[in-house]
Amino acid sequence: MLREPEARDRTTFIELLASSEVHTYLGGPRPRDELEREMPEVPERWPGSFVVELDGAMIGQILLRRASGHRRPAAVGKADLGYLFLPKAWGQGYAAEACAAALDWFDGVLPGEPVVLTTQSANVGSMRLAAKLGFIEVERFHAWDAEQWLGLRPPAT
Repeated sequence: MLREPEARDRTTFIELLASSEVHTYLGGPRPRDELEREMPEVPERWPGSFVVELDGAMIGQILLRRASGHRRPAAVGKADLGYLFLPKAWGQGYAAEACAAALDWFDGVLPGEPVVLTTQSANVGSMRLAAKLGFIEVERFHAWDAEQWLGLRPPAT
């Protein structure tokens, strides 16, 4: 289920952001003590920010937001899909199902808009998910000491 963040999700947000496993391809985790100090009681809410819930508990987060500050010209101004899932939820299809639902929501709110996704090309699971969701490669580039992959999901028709 996708829903807005709530106060009960704060601990899981901290766990996601502090996990070295989750951030293997994302530049590394943030210090837990810093997150404890800075994370608001109710994590920020805005259209396109979703908690992924399974059996009453948060297992991940999906973000759809404008890529206004993106480093690649092909992505600037387009919606950008991002996601984080707890390792215990990996490999079970939850990310594919939740991202597909978020993209369906996006298509209903902003029909005809393309979506981009960036991941390290070494992140095999994320590359597989991008393909499953219909993203096609636009380019590969080097950033953050690794090869990055930029994909585009054409607008829904």
